[in-house]
Amino acid sequence: MLLSGSFIVSGNCYARAERVGKDNYVQTISAKAKRYKKPHSEIMESLKLMIKIICCIIVPIGAAYIIKSYFLMNVSLREAILRTSTLVIGMIPSGMFLLTSLALAVGIIKLSAHNTLVQDLYSLETLARVDTICFDKTGTLTSGDMTVKEIVPVSADYSETYIKDVMAAALWNLNDENHTAIALEQFFGKSDALSATACVHFNSSRKLSAVTFSDGKTYAFGAPEFVLDRKRYSEIKIDAEKYAAAGYRMLLFAKSATPIRNGEAPKDFTPVAFFLLTDNIRDEAPATVKWFKDNGVNVKVISGDNPITVSEVALRVGIDGADKFISLEGLTDEEVYKAANEYTVFGRVSPEQKAILIKSLRDAGHVTAMTGDGVNDILALKEADCAVAVASGSDAARNIANLVLLDDNFNSMPQVVHEGRRVINNVQSSSSLYLMKTFFTMIIAFITLVLPFIETYPFTLRQMNLLEIFVIGIPSFFLSFQPNDSRVKGKFLKKLISKALPGAMVMVLSVIAVETYYFIADYANFGEAVNRTLGVFALTFAGVVNLAVICRPFNKYRLILLCACAVVIS
Repeated sequence: MLLSGSFIVSGNCYARAERVGKDNYVQTISAKAKRYKKPHSEIMESLKLMIKIICCIIVPIGAAYIIKSYFLMNVSLREAILRTSTLVIGMIPSGMFLLTSLALAVGIIKLSAHNTLVQDLYSLETLARVDTICFDKTGTLTSGDMTVKEIVPVSADYSETYIKDVMAAALWNLNDENHTAIALEQFFGKSDALSATACVHFNSSRKLSAVTFSDGKTYAFGAPEFVLDRKRYSEIKIDAEKYAAAGYRMLLFAKSATPIRNGEAPKDFTPVAFFLLTDNIRDEAPATVKWFKDNGVNVKVISGDNPITVSEVALRVGIDGADKFISLEGLTDEEVYKAANEYTVFGRVSPEQKAILIKSLRDAGHVTAMTGDGVNDILALKEADCAVAVASGSDAARNIANLVLLDDNFNSMPQVVHEGRRVINNVQSSSSLYLMKTFFTMIIAFITLVLPFIETYPFTLRQMNLLEIFVIGIPSFFLSFQPNDSRVKGKFLKKLISKALPGAMVMVLSVIAVETYYFIADYANFGEAVNRTLGVFALTFAGVVNLAVICRPFNKYRLILLCACAVVIS
């Protein structure tokens, strides 16, 4: 019984669908317990934490304020409720969630113009924070369209015609559809001249394919160190490494008199010939790698191919440290885990080892992105902070990816990171304006509870309109769309508070200065309206000063925005 969501990693399958729709396995589980997997988003988590804290503060301050105003200061109940409501609303950073969601949504729409599908809102944020990106070689750095360039005989006992005939028959019986099989089929063709009694299909663990024909002889082709035992491989190792160093994808064709038993290929193969395959480097790959390098993102290459071949490709596209390569064949999980942060290029990697490498990088404090296009990449894509797939890849890879490159062009990746950085950095700055008002309200509320000469909260909702509209609302909206390619560093909430708190203190000191001056000078004869109006002027002016700080460094756009807001306020 196959459950929906199963993947074919080797060979072929014929299946009959017995349950569809609400009756399939996934839907029956979902009906019993619908669980939503929360997206990993520092912005969302920070905003939620902030709202929880604010809600815990609002209740006691609001209650204390009504008690002081109505019972201790003999302010009318209507006025006490009005002032308290202004205070409570002022402590809520209204608009911050909307601004964040709007900025992310606009970023996603802009990326659609670059043929990039973002599958959830907060993936843009995750990729913006990435400091290590892991590429799969085939289909990412290279085009994936392999061609057989040459047959290099190892034994003179077999002619090239004989090799081609056997390979054509083997490909017919195996009927695989991976990139390598397609390249071999284009070169050798297919033939039903020989009938197979047993087959071993290629997968990422065994890294070979094998066929036993009716005469009892078995032929295999795959990675040389997997086809041959250690002794026989040592005899051709020098030649194998020579071809790998030249950048070829290399397969060894071998023969054995022992048939396949219990689905396992024999171990006594004799080498017949090398198949040298070329996989062209994508035109955009060097420029993409250079952009990541210039922007502080480490690039690593994880592949199932020979590490020497992968290293050569990595050097040609300009990856730093490409000479630091390792084969993960035969390594334990602990050894793979330790190697993740010591090397740049990893070869002979199994799907499980890919996931271990990503986990090790994450545990070391890196924010990782993984690119892939096949079923073999699924485990690593799931483990990564941000999974990137191509539209031409497997359905399984696309379904679990956070981002899908619809034109299969990884040159779009820098644009995605750039857009994510722009959104996060701008949201961080713009949101500090909302939090600035929240901090101001909290601090001034506490002060009015303590100081006896300030009877009530100094402002009404109407008097806060200038600040909320022309210092916070409109400027934050337009600032969120400014270009900003700076790398996202530090914790979102910490940086938000560090920008908002100083501005809030300036506003508090401005208002307290006005209130203290009127108390000392005894200017009560001017009336409360005059006192409050001057307080609003002081508050708004301090807000404009803080807006100017947020707008730095100035450019033409920000300067016009600041001047326009200042003119309207005045």
